[in-house]
Amino acid sequence: MLSYQHAYHAGNAADVHKHALLALALDHLVQKDKALTYLETHAGRGLYDLTSDAARKTAEARQGVDRFASHLPDAHPYRRALTQARMRHGERTYPGSPLVAQTFLRPFDTRILAELHPQEFGGLQDALRPHPNVHLRQEDGYAMLNAMCPPTPRRGLALLDPSWEVKAEYDRVARLLPKIARKWNVGVLMLWYPLLRDARHRPMLATLTAALPDAMQHEVRFPPARDGHGMVGSGMFIVNPPWGLRQGADQITHLFEGRNAQ
Repeated sequence: MLSYQHAYHAGNAADVHKHALLALALDHLVQKDKALTYLETHAGRGLYDLTSDAARKTAEARQGVDRFASHLPDAHPYRRALTQARMRHGERTYPGSPLVAQTFLRPFDTRILAELHPQEFGGLQDALRPHPNVHLRQEDGYAMLNAMCPPTPRRGLALLDPSWEVKAEYDRVARLLPKIARKWNVGVLMLWYPLLRDARHRPMLATLTAALPDAMQHEVRFPPARDGHGMVGSGMFIVNPPWGLRQGADQITHLFEGRNAQ
């Protein structure tokens, strides 16, 4: 959807959940001295100012990164990504997934990032300075992923993080992800989805679970960010999860359970 801009939601509880898992996965993958490919279907602008009018209008970061992140150990990969971004760009900035990934990716790793929204794509270009292995594409992310898989190098990770503003997107993803998993059978595929009050994600998950029974699912729940907000949790569906990711996900579960109880 070209109407969606993540600046209104940057740093919210769902961002903490998805980016903490992404950081854990990438931190594991780069332990081997082998090149990898990192792909994103909906990269956004990469870097967000939490003092902007958009961020202050919804104030979702207060119930997200401001509430949860400091309760992870300093050495946690997500905390490292957040600290590095803020040292470089300012204390009240928030790194989107492209900059979270940049924390861990090496110069010889390939990045392929798609973003269709023209303003978001412009911000992404500003956030990621020219780099020989960073390829930014202003195009439909699903089409990019389908065209690029299997990538070279074959080892790697893809993040699918759509806005989910159109209900038909759930059917599209349910068809696409198993196809990508067949084409790229060694790739780590991470799909984020919101937990909404109407539970519209459930048919998609049923389809994906039937097609990819060995995939990992991880969900956390949290109070709505504000009155009338429909998102009450965050989910990740992960194909070929790296070793240790399930244990790391348990720590994130405890983080949300502990902070939600306070």
